[in-house]
Amino acid sequence: MNRILIALALVLSAAVAVPAVAHQGKSKGNRPDVIALPNGFQPEGIATGRGSSFYVGSIPTGDIYKGSLRTGEGDVFIDAPAGRSATGIKVDRRNRLFVSGARTGQAYVYDARTGAERATYQLTTQPSFINDVVVTRRAAYFTDSVNQRLYVLDLGKRGALPANARTLPLTGDLVYDADPNTFELNGITATRNGKRLIAVQSRTGQLFSIDPATGATKQIALVGTQKLEFGDGLLLEGKKLYVVRNQANRVATLRLSRDGSTATLVREVTRPEFAVPTTIARHGSRLYVVNAKFGSSAPETPYEVVKVPR
Repeated sequence: MNRILIALALVLSAAVAVPAVAHQGKSKGNRPDVIALPNGFQPEGIATGRGSSFYVGSIPTGDIYKGSLRTGEGDVFIDAPAGRSATGIKVDRRNRLFVSGARTGQAYVYDARTGAERATYQLTTQPSFINDVVVTRRAAYFTDSVNQRLYVLDLGKRGALPANARTLPLTGDLVYDADPNTFELNGITATRNGKRLIAVQSRTGQLFSIDPATGATKQIALVGTQKLEFGDGLLLEGKKLYVVRNQANRVATLRLSRDGSTATLVREVTRPEFAVPTTIARHGSRLYVVNAKFGSSAPETPYEVVKVPR
């Protein structure tokens, strides 16, 4: 998310919980292409889970909405305590929901089946913006768009959650500026084996690979474009890297080189229903984004999950 837009989105207007929200039209496979979320929800992160379930977090309240990609129906699943926020979210292989806490400096872990809280972590007490998260077999990694570091939850035997998070300073090619009002690292993803992380820097529109063991970063050379302006959520599938460009209302597909040093733009797609999409998730062969509509924080503002065209 970009700093100016997120400042607008973080106006703490009341989110109106509308139960059993229905879909807005069907695709050829009899699944909705556009799924309505509660009016006023102010979403940012999206993740898919078991079955046809999906989860979307609310920026101003930290609430989590759970719905069905098959039917388009859903309801508020987690009514978060006051003072929480939700931006990037992921569901891990143990059916746990990891949630980034934006300006709270916190991260949360919930049971994706029951909604029960598993853990809360105070990642930092400094001014920060905990933006996105990726979960590998070994750890969960959270980006901070204000401070040049990742926060890491090292997973133990059978995925056991740690007592505390640790901080991983980022070195190498990535450089944050001195202005706390700019947005730096944003979306993050990982290779299948978890040995390399990839993140986008919103201020520069550049991609970086990150060594999860050392925090060393290397800029990924872009081919076919100079920068990924408005880069937000990421999704890596094999050598295909999907980058959501929020204000551009586009999803870019790039092909990573074998060594991960270059990323070639393959195509960009959009659809009329995109309205500042922020993050992306896969379910089967389908991709979905969530419309954040930054700046539209009125209680009556509608929000949606939208299928990405092939």
